Amino acid sequence: MSRSLLFASDLSQENRGAFARALRLAHEQGAALSALHVLDPYLPHRTLHDLEQAVSDDISATLTDLREDYALAMPQLMIQTVVGEPHAEIVREAHERQASLIVLGMHRKRGQKELLQGTTMMRVLRSAPCPVVVAFTPPTQSWRHIVVPIDFSLTARQTLKEALIRFPEAHITLLHAWSLPGEREVGNQAFYAQWRDHEVNRLRTALDNEVDSLMDELQGVPDTQLVLEPGNPCDVLGDYIKRHSPDLVMLGSRSRPQQPNPLTEMLLSEPHCDVMICRPW
Repeated sequence: MSRSLLFASDLSQENRGAFARALRLAHEQGAALSALHVLDPYLPHRTLHDLEQAVSDDISATLTDLREDYALAMPQLMIQTVVGEPHAEIVREAHERQASLIVLGMHRKRGQKELLQGTTMMRVLRSAPCPVVVAFTPPTQSWRHIVVPIDFSLTARQTLKEALIRFPEAHITLLHAWSLPGEREVGNQAFYAQWRDHEVNRLRTALDNEVDSLMDELQGVPDTQLVLEPGNPCDVLGDYIKRHSPDLVMLGSRSRPQQPNPLTEMLLSEPHCDVMICRPW
């Protein structure tokens, strides 16, 4: 795995938590950190030199403040400014540096799901060559409780594998939302309740077997818990987050990136914890 992390800074207050999280992750993973700011390509050319220096000074000052506020170690760090479209330059830089992770700050349009689609954040999520962390919580500690929504898809298996490899010390909750046909029509009948219990037990066994096969592949025994909850995936995940306050939710992106993922939209429009979006393969 490449030991290079990329943090994209927009110099805003909302970005401070993400910068501090990037510093913590770089130190924990022994990785070099590149802090990137993208300048507007339509600015007058004669102003760019002074502006680049001002941006670099601002990032350096923020770095000093964050290290003091959170007692963070100093990783190998490079501050960069480039001119161009923000999402394109972030993706290009990730490719060039073979980054293992991109860290972004939470978008300012919280609670406005309909406004997320055209943002730099969503464009990076669709095009990034590596997992992307969207962080907004104070990095007072490492991520200790991670939730991974799972099903029987290859994308979910790959996301779980990322979680187990990247965060072997964390407690990982594997959350599966289930629903069965006939609940509305005959859900109050005794025979249906018996059949439902049998089906849920069968589902749990199948998921346990999937997880066990992945554990054998990785030759590790991490701290994991399988939780099955009835309901719509978005509702189940949202309710679980509100009840248990995990530090991080890890999701797989769709194999067709132009299709919006309801779970991703829900998490980013109403943030309660940090989010990592992983590639589907």
